[in-house]
Amino acid sequence: MRPIASFAFAILLGTITVATCLAHDMSAMGNMGGAPNAMGAHMHMDEHMKMTELRPQSPEDEARAREIVAQLRTALMPYRDYRVALMQGFKIFLPSVPQDVYHFTNYPASNHEYEGRFEVAHPGSLLYVKKGDDYVLVGAMYSAPGYYSPDQLNDLIPLSVARWHQHVDICLPKGITLSDVLRDRIGADRTDMPGTLPVAANPEALDLDHRLGFMADGRFGFEGKIHDEDACDAAGGNFIPLAFGWMVHVYPFQGDDLKVAYGMDVPAVAAK
Repeated sequence: MRPIASFAFAILLGTITVATCLAHDMSAMGNMGGAPNAMGAHMHMDEHMKMTELRPQSPEDEARAREIVAQLRTALMPYRDYRVALMQGFKIFLPSVPQDVYHFTNYPASNHEYEGRFEVAHPGSLLYVKKGDDYVLVGAMYSAPGYYSPDQLNDLIPLSVARWHQHVDICLPKGITLSDVLRDRIGADRTDMPGTLPVAANPEALDLDHRLGFMADGRFGFEGKIHDEDACDAAGGNFIPLAFGWMVHVYPFQGDDLKVAYGMDVPAVAAK
């Protein structure tokens, strides 16, 4: 069965620790339990993320990694203006949810990657950091079929410089699918589904529900507290062992340090 196209995320799906601009919302929530989740600035191995192991680096690996960075740096130049990406068919993953990094995904290109077609100059997703009303380009995300072996991933981008990741053991509320999440349908028009906050507990809950849908209380989603099937069933959820496939981020604009270009952290950027 062909995996659904990414996120983003980093999807995506990224994906998800809420940005600092929601801090005041969290303090207002009091003891309503949990926090929304959106794509975070640092990726790490946990219950929801599986990563490849780093391999010893060879001169051939380094040369290949630098070639990818150089090609990607050139290929991404037109997309420094995010409006160009939108005009060319890229879609923002969860635009209504504050995130540290936003995935702009070209779904046909992403589907090609999940079919095993890899093109350095045509990544399935672009990565942006939001500054005010603007989006600043920081990199790109490539995807690969979820069944690929480490050796197959290594043939695409060397595992000695990059750690590919998968989003695993995800719990979504019943009635919400991965396709819904990709299309920003997160139940923001509802207050009666698992994951939304009890409005009677706090007046601010209604606003959070309307903005964040099922991600309002933090139990569900790509960094939600639930990460096993029994707990997901008990919470009225739909358990997904693997969301999408393999993904890797590349940040080509931060100099020549490969540890930064293929690192786990979203680069800090200044507004234009």
